[in-house]
Amino acid sequence: MLEALLFASTEPLDEPSLAKRMPEGVDVKAALAQLQADYAMRGVNLVRVASKWTFRTAGDLAWLMTRESIETRRLSRAAIEMLAIIAYHQPVTRAEIEEIRGVVTSKGTLDVLLETGWIRPRGRRKTPGRPLTFGTTEAFLSQFSLEALGDLPGLDELKGAGLLDTRLPGGFAVPSPSDDPALREDEEPLEPGDLELALAPAVEPEKSEES
Repeated sequence: MLEALLFASTEPLDEPSLAKRMPEGVDVKAALAQLQADYAMRGVNLVRVASKWTFRTAGDLAWLMTRESIETRRLSRAAIEMLAIIAYHQPVTRAEIEEIRGVVTSKGTLDVLLETGWIRPRGRRKTPGRPLTFGTTEAFLSQFSLEALGDLPGLDELKGAGLLDTRLPGGFAVPSPSDDPALREDEEPLEPGDLELALAPAVEPEKSEES
């Protein structure tokens, strides 16, 4: 029954949703573990993404799907940097992103990330001007095959991949992001219409990067 529900669903399902469709007394967690083991060596695997379950093509067979893949526009370096900052530092405001990057960010870069569905406005910071705070979404976890934000690479992994200089200043650390969707003490809830507002004033494109 679990196999049928997951196969027919157009989106990942969490355990409570599955439990509602199962007979009373069924140990859904144990049944999912058994089903995951049954599919472990098949061309389709049962995987957990953002605390939800779904069938995915086995990683070692992904090359078979290349003819059916959709070619998408590559993110600019600025967008990749912004996405990384939001992922590791959330909840974070646009001004805080600019402070970390050390450069003014164009409105278009933020808009591109919002259009991907990988980030979202969370709330408003309790500071003058009440700027929007941003965080990642379940779509971000799904896109990068992460079960939780805690699965993001840490300092040693980033160094090993050559993404960080090995000669880092003393005390440098990589933040540990939290999956807790609840607003922090320094955040206020969004207001009606916040999502439709222009998120940032237009500025000149960044000089150091190609448009």
